[in-house]
This record gives sequence, structure tokens and C-alpha cells, in this order.
Amino acid sequence: MDQMRDPYTVLGVPRSASEKDIKSAYRKLAKKYHPDQNPDDTSTHGKFAEATNAYDLLTDAEKRGQFDRGEIDADGNPKFAGFNSGAARGGRPGQGGFSAEDILKEFMSGFGGQPRGSAGRGPAGGAQWDPFAGAAAGGGRGQAKGEDIVVTAAVSLEDAHKAASIPVRMPSGKVLSVKLPEKVEEGQQIRLKGQGSPSPFGEPGDALVTVRFEKSKQFRRDGADLRTDVPITLYEAVLGTKVRVPTLDGSVELTLPPGVDTGKSLRLKGKGLYGGGDLYVNLKVVLPPGGDADLEALARFMRDQKPYKVRDN
Repeated sequence: MDQMRDPYTVLGVPRSASEKDIKSAYRKLAKKYHPDQNPDDTSTHGKFAEATNAYDLLTDAEKRGQFDRGEIDADGNPKFAGFNSGAARGGRPGQGGFSAEDILKEFMSGFGGQPRGSAGRGPAGGAQWDPFAGAAAGGGRGQAKGEDIVVTAAVSLEDAHKAASIPVRMPSGKVLSVKLPEKVEEGQQIRLKGQGSPSPFGEPGDALVTVRFEKSKQFRRDGADLRTDVPITLYEAVLGTKVRVPTLDGSVELTLPPGVDTGKSLRLKGKGLYGGGDLYVNLKVVLPPGGDADLEALARFMRDQKPYKVRDN
């Protein structure tokens, strides 16, 4: 992924902006680009993440100061500190510093002018130890790579079903927009190349995002099958009706026959997770609140005149 732009530019505020100005600017951008407001426009998700990163950096007094002084970049990664070049090059101390490019060139060629990968000769004719030889062997890229980091992302069943893009916060506070793979599984890891720990000698490590399904308010998951509860009135159970039933693809209308048996689940084929399972609808009869005299009279009449058994014992 590309390096983040200047956080002041991202939020559209001057460098003299107060914390209140920064918060106000972020609120406007967050409202405009939040993934919940733009579920079908994935291009806005990256803008939301970028605005959040900029806000996090500029509202952290220490990081903002470091950025203004040029000590860290817009991603919060440290820049190369100045080195005293005089001592390293045989000159007088205090006459300029190594640039990042100079430092890397020194590491790749070996100090004292001895190319890396071959043993230099010390003053007594013995092999001269090169402290950086191991890191640069074979080009140095693999061994110089930064460490991978592991984070966990709580994913809703709805987002998993749609393979949506979700915001994921890194340990550094940076927020990334992560596209879920099709039919993602619980515990599956998504590798984000270059989003791990930085390295001063090579490319950064990767971020490994572990997927965890959130507990749903509407659905209970059983593998690819789902279960949901739908409340109905007593007269709907007796007379039949049409009810709206939630699914991961939106609500559908279900016709209930008269005298429906609420002890059994109704199956909606292919309405489970990823369409590979089914949705089971549990109907629950809800009595009127506060009691009802007429209903109580009817119940006593049925108990005394028209009883029926629903339990063997």
C-alpha cells in the first residue's frame, strides 16, 4: 500500500489548526466516507481509513510534535535520525550527517571499503569481522524484513456473507480497509503485505488479520445453517398470516398457514451462510401484554369443554 499523505492535507486543515478544528474536520470526513454509509462503494473505505489515521496522529500531542519536527512520517514510522558523519569517515565530528541512502550504501558495501560477503584483512593479517555480513548475505532482503504482526478482526455475519470491506485497526492505531475473501471462515488469516513492523534495512513485515465472527443479534450459526426467532400473535398462529423474516440477503415474506405448529421450525432453503446452508425460522407466540379478560374466558372454556393433549404425561 502507498504511504499515507500529509495528515494536514488529508483533513484539509492548516498546520496551526487547533484540536477542535481537527476533530471538526475529521467528523465531516468520517460521516462522508464511513463504510456503513457506503457499503457498495469500496473506494470510500480507503479514504475513511486515511482520514482516521490522520486524525489519530494529529490528536496525539507527542506524535504530532514528532511529525512537525520531521522525526516520523505520515504513517507514524520513524525516519532515519542524523548521524555524525565526521567520525565515520575520518573527518571532524559535526560536519553533516549520513542520509538514509548513505547508511544503506554503507551496510551493503561493508565498512572500511571491504565488500560484504568476503573476509577483509585486519591489521595483523587475520580475517576482519564484519558485523553486518549476516544481514546482507544473499542480497539481505529476506533477513532484513520487518516482523509480522497479528491482529484479530471481529466480522459480522452480514459482512462475511457479502465479502465486504471492513475497517481494521492495527496496533499502531492505523486503520486499514480490508476486503474479506469470498466465503471467509472463522479463524482464517488474511495477509496484508507490507503492513507489519518496519525495518531500517529492508521491506516491512506483513500484517496477519485473523477473522472472528461476531455474535449476531438475529441469527444463531450452526455451520452453514442459520436459525432465527420470529414472534407472532396468538391470532396469527390460529388464523394464519404473512410475516417478514430477516435473512442475510434482506428480509423475505413468509406465509404461515392457519393453525401453524409453533413447536416446529420452518426451513427456508438456501438462505443460510453463503447460500450453502438453510435458514430455520422458529415461531414464538407472544400473548397480549397485561392479560386479557376475553382471552382468559376463552381459555377456561377450552380447558373445560374442549381440552386437548400436547404432552404424553
